[in-house]
Amino acid sequence: MPSLKRLHAAGLGLAGLLLGAAPGAAELAGHGGFVKGVAVSPDGRRIMTASFDYTLILWDLAAQTRLGDFDEHEGAVNAVAFLPDGGQAVSGSDDGTLRLWDVARGGVLHTFKGHRGKVAAVAVSPDGRLAASAGWDRTVRLWNLERRTAGAVLEGHDNNVNSVAFSPDGTKLLSGSYDATLKLWRVADGTPIRTLTGHDFGVNSVAFTPDGRRAVSVGVDETLHVWSLESGEEIASLVGHEGPIFGVAVSPDGRFAASGGLDRTVLLWNLESGHFIRAFYGHDAPIWSLAFTPDGRRLLSAGSDEVVRVWDLERGEEIGTSGERRISLPLAVLPDGPGAKLFARCVVCHTVTPDGRNKAGPTLYGLFGRRAGSVAGYRYSEGLKQSGVVWNEKTIDALFREGPAAYTPGSKMPLQHMPDARERAELIAYLKRVTGPAE
Repeated sequence: MPSLKRLHAAGLGLAGLLLGAAPGAAELAGHGGFVKGVAVSPDGRRIMTASFDYTLILWDLAAQTRLGDFDEHEGAVNAVAFLPDGGQAVSGSDDGTLRLWDVARGGVLHTFKGHRGKVAAVAVSPDGRLAASAGWDRTVRLWNLERRTAGAVLEGHDNNVNSVAFSPDGTKLLSGSYDATLKLWRVADGTPIRTLTGHDFGVNSVAFTPDGRRAVSVGVDETLHVWSLESGEEIASLVGHEGPIFGVAVSPDGRFAASGGLDRTVLLWNLESGHFIRAFYGHDAPIWSLAFTPDGRRLLSAGSDEVVRVWDLERGEEIGTSGERRISLPLAVLPDGPGAKLFARCVVCHTVTPDGRNKAGPTLYGLFGRRAGSVAGYRYSEGLKQSGVVWNEKTIDALFREGPAAYTPGSKMPLQHMPDARERAELIAYLKRVTGPAE
């Protein structure tokens, strides 16, 4: 590892490769919202993706086909991890829970509750006995997957915890937080070993190297940091992204790290030399999560464009995509006025065209005159289905004036409050124009 503290990708004089999908690459209809997490099964044959649309999807990696859906969470799903046997997986969600899944049958085996806020990340121990979760209640929590019980609560971070990872031998745990620190913990008793400082702002993602001696972390400071866990010192900081970095992964042989973030670019780094190797372009929106396949030959990246991309690291090209690219606004909702610009906040969750599908929220086509909780194929809470609300100018105005938590209890709608009466009127006028007649 070089002694230089900051190594810049641009300074190496290497041009990034602009990579498109290979001929005949699959583009499969998948998530209806940001893809926040991706995990590869231990045998490398399947992947699971976690999304803002409250669901997880299981995919066949070779065939790039969809195998099953998992939709029991009551909030955005932020992370997923397979157990070592590949037959079970754990996910974490904005609903504050972890869920243990039977991957083959698709059912929930257990729901773990304890966090007082969203679960931002999950990890599974190498022996499959424990799960760890990072929460926005500033805690890291351990869970016994065999007994299906809660374990230790690890406290010490001063802000939301965004990431967590087990060491390769399962004896240590590493967490990263918005407080700009990483903490190394003993799994056996939940006690802290040391705190790593060096990030200028919040830490978004952490990962161990396979030998357990080093770690990498990324965050808001646009830098990939490499750490010695024996000394607690920063070995190098790698600079190349043009914006906050949200995800990082280390290859199975420990030679490479991949990072992705707000700039929509995946950067591949050589951890032995500290050199930038290659840039992968193709995502249309920020990248949240990355994962290498067990053989180290492929890299998966998941982003806000609702797509998981699969990259061939030997040939330097994209193999294909899982998911359908739907982040661009349909013609009917192009921003041509103040109401359209306000609706742009909602386009990730809702469609408005006759052929639009349900996404994280139900389609809004035919909204006016429709009873709340009545769109076919969308899973509503019982409270919303029985609310008796019929959508019209008055009720939509009340929804945004009071906020969904107050006006439609049980709604999955993210907090959206518009105190400005003029803005509400502009949004309602726009919705009346583009959503068509009630059916």
